[in-house]
Amino acid sequence: MRLLSRLTPALLAARPAFRRFWAAQTVSLIGDQITLIALPLVAVLELDAGAAEMGYLTAAALVPALLFSLHAGALVDRHGRRRRTMIATDLGRGLLLAIVPLSTAFGVLSLPLLYAVAFLSGALSVLFMVSYNALFVALVPRVDYMGAMSLLNGSRALSGVVGPSIGGALVQALTAPVALALDAATYCVSAFFLHRVEAVEPPREEAQRGLVLGGVRFIAASPVVRSALAATATLNIFDYAFLALFVLYVTRSLGLSPGTLGLVLGAGAVGGVIGSLLTGRIARSIGVGPTFAAGCLVFPLPLLLVPLAGGPQSIVLLMLLAAEFGAGFGVMMLDISIGSIFAATIPDRFRSRVSGAYMMVNYGVRPLGALAAGALATTIGTRETLILAAAGGGLGVLWLVRSPLLRMRDLPEPEPAAGGPPASDPAGGESVPQAPAGAGAEAA
Repeated sequence: MRLLSRLTPALLAARPAFRRFWAAQTVSLIGDQITLIALPLVAVLELDAGAAEMGYLTAAALVPALLFSLHAGALVDRHGRRRRTMIATDLGRGLLLAIVPLSTAFGVLSLPLLYAVAFLSGALSVLFMVSYNALFVALVPRVDYMGAMSLLNGSRALSGVVGPSIGGALVQALTAPVALALDAATYCVSAFFLHRVEAVEPPREEAQRGLVLGGVRFIAASPVVRSALAATATLNIFDYAFLALFVLYVTRSLGLSPGTLGLVLGAGAVGGVIGSLLTGRIARSIGVGPTFAAGCLVFPLPLLLVPLAGGPQSIVLLMLLAAEFGAGFGVMMLDISIGSIFAATIPDRFRSRVSGAYMMVNYGVRPLGALAAGALATTIGTRETLILAAAGGGLGVLWLVRSPLLRMRDLPEPEPAAGGPPASDPAGGESVPQAPAGAGAEAA
């Protein structure tokens, strides 16, 4: 027990409520990764889905962020009860996933049913994320924002290593529907940990008029959030253009086997874990704003190594490993730093609405990048499109040239223009919100 306490990060040891919140997130993230591999495999292995059907299934999971983010943020800010909302969405997602093995057992599984499960799960995930952002402030004091962000993002990176491995093993050993049944249990475990989180949540928004567009107006008026959104949205357009062609290029043009591809993708997750451990030190050295700007470059530019890879297979593999490792490291620099900045600058009353508005833009541009990549690759070639996508991602940093972010060494105070002084923070610091989930962009 003494050894375990020494190995436990101080923030988790000192704050039981945050420890349970972190545990819930970690379990839920692993479940998300299992779903990412098991649900498509159900479509392929059980229903013989083709390329078009797989595209529809992917779109069904992505569309809710574009359709519902604004209204979800307004709903959470207006009615509060963030923790209860998160518990309800966890249980709802678990029940939805459980429908798949049950329908398989009764012989009624179909592609429309999978589309509905993906769409409704995506809608519940939107509610979960805007609520998650609001609960963070009640659990972590201002002085611990960077540490808490590092732990939460470290779990996200680690889940990228553990989740697909568990999911693949479960599918191989038990079939894809049974793997989803076990995956459903992870959401129940997450709900259990959240049920044990005790927190005095910030007050709900009392205003009635203009509630839905409040987050949009805040972003438009905030030079910090506005420039960060422009930078990360630019990154996401090019990143998803890269992702749309990545697997095709490395398997057909570079000759990677599926097993080697898994090794390469694992390097990105390892880079993410190491990045989560070192981002706090980097921010203390060069400043939190410059760390975000550096992440906007360190994330996309290593991906240039993918289309530039050539020569002996061992050299190709090393270049791909370096590309994924560097991108994983960079995305942690980006997400942890901007998450902490948003936590210190967005007032309580706008927290979920800003998250919803941010998600609508930041997630909404992703399909555009993927569609553009397909069209461009048929015109100029796959390799050339990958070079353009990786280099183009670095253009996001140009939005920061005149932004206060480049001069931001320490975490800022809440922006006074957003309306009213912040309430007291039950965790011991100033009451300010967490960043929108996925403020940056996932590693390739």
